[in-house]
Amino acid sequence: MRNFTSTLEPSGDDERPSRSRQRSTPTASATGGRFVVQRHRATALHYDFRLEIDGVLVSWAVPKGPSLDPADKHLAVHVEDHPLDYIDFEGTIPAGEYGGGDVIVWDTGTWSLHKGTNASTSLKKGDLHIEMFGHKLAGRFALVRRREAKKAPEQWLLIHARDDFSLDGWDIDDSPGSVLTGRTNDEVAQGLISPASDDEMAALADLPKSGGLWDLQGRQLKLSNLDKVLFSKRGRGKAVTKRDMIAYYVTIAPTMVPYLRNRPLNMHRFPDGVDKAGFWHKAVPDHAPAWIQRWHFDEAKSDKTEWYAVMDSVAAMAWAANFGVVEFHAWTSTIQHPRHPTWALIDLDPGTKSTFDDVLTLARLHRTALEHLQVTAQPKVTGQRGIQIWVPVQDGLTFDETRAWVEALSRAIGQIVPELVSWSWTKDDRLGLARLDYTQNAINKTLVAPYSLRAAAGAPASVPIEWDELDDAELAPDRWTIRDVAKRVAQTGDLFEHLLTIDQQLPSL
Repeated sequence: MRNFTSTLEPSGDDERPSRSRQRSTPTASATGGRFVVQRHRATALHYDFRLEIDGVLVSWAVPKGPSLDPADKHLAVHVEDHPLDYIDFEGTIPAGEYGGGDVIVWDTGTWSLHKGTNASTSLKKGDLHIEMFGHKLAGRFALVRRREAKKAPEQWLLIHARDDFSLDGWDIDDSPGSVLTGRTNDEVAQGLISPASDDEMAALADLPKSGGLWDLQGRQLKLSNLDKVLFSKRGRGKAVTKRDMIAYYVTIAPTMVPYLRNRPLNMHRFPDGVDKAGFWHKAVPDHAPAWIQRWHFDEAKSDKTEWYAVMDSVAAMAWAANFGVVEFHAWTSTIQHPRHPTWALIDLDPGTKSTFDDVLTLARLHRTALEHLQVTAQPKVTGQRGIQIWVPVQDGLTFDETRAWVEALSRAIGQIVPELVSWSWTKDDRLGLARLDYTQNAINKTLVAPYSLRAAAGAPASVPIEWDELDDAELAPDRWTIRDVAKRVAQTGDLFEHLLTIDQQLPSL
C-alpha cells in the first residue's frame, strides 16, 4: 500500500519473507525479541505497537496508546506486519501516501514471553502475555483478542498487569518525545533536528585513536582511525583529524541536513586525507548500517548507480564522515520528484587567471539582475575560489527549464563584462577566464552543499553569505573553516533557511 519512491519508510526488501512463508520450527524470537512503539500522527493520532516475532514486526494500531495503569483496557487493532528495519523509523510519511503523517520512536526495547512457549502460537489463540523492557514501558502486558473479532481488522485489548511497574493514573501525554532523538512529532513535522548531546560529544572525544563504538542518538556507530590527519594545517592553524571532522559534521548537522534530506547524495571521499587524490562514491555501500536511508533510482542504466544514500540525521552524517566523506553534494531534485529540481544553480567558476575581485564583480552583477527581476536567491562562498548563487524554484519545473533560465541570465551578464567570461566548454579553451556554469542544472549534477567542508588545507567550508557581504573587503571564498563555521552560524543564523520555504516561479527573460 506504499510507494517507496515517494516515502522514506523502510521497504523491508532485505528482510525475510512474511511469517506465513517461514519454516515452522521455533526461532530466536519465539519467546522474545525487540519491540517499538511509534507515535504516529496520520489521519488521527495513534500509537503503532510492534513486536518482533518470526522475522517481522507484528503490529497493532492503538488509538490511546499503551498504558502503565492496569485500569486501562485500550483498543488495539491488528494491522499488517512490518519489516524489521521499520523498528527505528522516524520521519515524515508524505501526504497522500498510506499512513501519511509524522512518526517518532516513542519507545523501544526488548520483550519476553511471560506465558506459554511460543509467541506465534499465542498469537493464533488471541492471548499473548509478555514482559517489556523499554525506556518508558516496563512490566507485564497482555494482548487479548476480543471474542467478537472474527474478521479483519481484528480488535484486541492491550492491558498492563498489576505489578511492580504499574502506575495508577499514568498519562501517556506526560512523555511525548522520541527516545532516539528527543524530538516531538511537531519537531519531526517541521524538520528540526536535535544536536548531539554534551555527553555524546564527550564520549567521542574519549574514544582511543584506533576508534571504537560510539552511541549517538540511539544509533551505534563503529568509528576507526580517529586521529588520522585528513587536512594539513593552514597558516598558524592545526591539522584536522578524522575525529575533528566527525565532530564538526555532527555539530553542524541540525543546520546542514535540511539541504540533504530527501535528496540522493553524491559523496566526495578522501579516506587518506585531502593531500591525496579523492574519488566520487555515489552508491551506498553494502556495509552501511541498515538505518541509513536508501533510495533506488529506477531510471538508472545497468552501468550506473542505482542505490543512493540519503542523509536525514545527525547519526547519518557521522557515519558518512567516518566513511571518509569530506564533501557532500546532494541532488537539486528530491527522491519524490527526481526530474523536477527545487533549486536553480548559478555557479561562478573562476578560471586560472581570474581574481576573486573578478568573481565578486560577476556576483554583484547577478545581485543587481536578480533584484531587478524580483527573484529571491542567496549567495555562498564555495570554500575554494568561487561563489555560487542558489535560487529556490517551484517543484514542477524541469531541468531543461531551469538550465535555460540560468543560461539566459548569465549570458546577459556575460555580455556586460566579456573580458571576464569565457563560454568555451573545456578549461584549456577558456584562456584562464571565468565560466558562468549553467550546465549543473541537470539530473544527477550537483554543487557542494551549504556548510560542507572542502578538500583543502585547513578544512575550509562552503558558507552562505548576505548579499551585502559581497562588498566586504575581508570576504574570501575560503574565509571560514571547520574551526569557526559553528560560531558564524550562531552569530548570523542559517542565511539559507528562508529559501527552504520559498516556492517561486522563474520570470520570463
